[in-house]
Amino acid sequence: MVKAEQIRQSKAIQRRTGKTFHLATRVLPERVRHATYVLYAFFRMADEVVDAADTASPAEQRRQLEELRRQVLGHEKSDDPVLVAFVELRERYDIAEADIDVFVDAMLADIEKDRYETYEELEAYMDGSAAAVGRMMTQIMETPEAERALPHATALGEAFQLSNFLRDVREDVVERDRIYLPRETLDEHGVTEEQILNFEFDGDFRAAMEAELRRTESLYREGVEGIPHLPEDCQFAVLLAAVLYADHHREIRKLDCDVLSTTPSLSTSRKLLLLVKTRLYWAVERDPVAVFRQVSVVPYPEEDEAATESGHSGPSTNRTWWPLSSGCLGRRLSGWIRGFTE
Repeated sequence: MVKAEQIRQSKAIQRRTGKTFHLATRVLPERVRHATYVLYAFFRMADEVVDAADTASPAEQRRQLEELRRQVLGHEKSDDPVLVAFVELRERYDIAEADIDVFVDAMLADIEKDRYETYEELEAYMDGSAAAVGRMMTQIMETPEAERALPHATALGEAFQLSNFLRDVREDVVERDRIYLPRETLDEHGVTEEQILNFEFDGDFRAAMEAELRRTESLYREGVEGIPHLPEDCQFAVLLAAVLYADHHREIRKLDCDVLSTTPSLSTSRKLLLLVKTRLYWAVERDPVAVFRQVSVVPYPEEDEAATESGHSGPSTNRTWWPLSSGCLGRRLSGWIRGFTE
């Protein structure tokens, strides 16, 4: 059984390094929440090995990652509380060794590879860095309709990762000399690598970003379609994560897609507003797809067409909102929300 101290340490890692995911994790049921802390802590440990390029040689990074692989697969003992807990969870939930292997392989690829020619090449990387994470989460949720949920979990994992890549273009260049925007997209819109390295924003870069935003939003729509196949007590948390991660697109567009000058981020107040708004809609209509369409910034093509035909432009205007001060629902939520500000 995973010990309280192991959970505490794992939770501390998630709270420190993954604030958006941490908020969504906190609304998971305890049976899944504690395991999620451990999974995330392991993912972050591997990620920090890769990000330690200034203090460790590529050979040392590879050695550390291979050691992590052996330890979490149970081929070598570890005295690290997070890794010990991960091994127990892997066995309890029958997490596929192939997903662990493909995750570690993606981290190994990050040591040497810092450019991607095509989206297909980037997608292959994300199968380990993001999609495998979604598949592991599906396992620890003990999803009864796993076969139906898995393709959507893969899409949603990729959407989360792509939103991070689009948000962090400047940070990835400055801190890691990496460009995750596919070169084929840049070439199509006349954007050069040198332009990105020099942080030169123009209309061509905006167009490339918009193309990738649209691709990512398509993945969100596909991913959210699978939430109804998850256990009922996990659906709201996954829906909230999708709403939160997708909202980075709002911040990117507020900057006119100029992520070369600054790295956009969601404020705590914005996250809490989205938490409240999503919870209110969820209380009325427990349909993940319907709620996502109402709450998230992700457009749906038929809504855009309807808006065009009616003479409107921009986001759909049929999204309603209940003021927090009205009715007993808002009062009931106040105590529930207060815990998330701590």
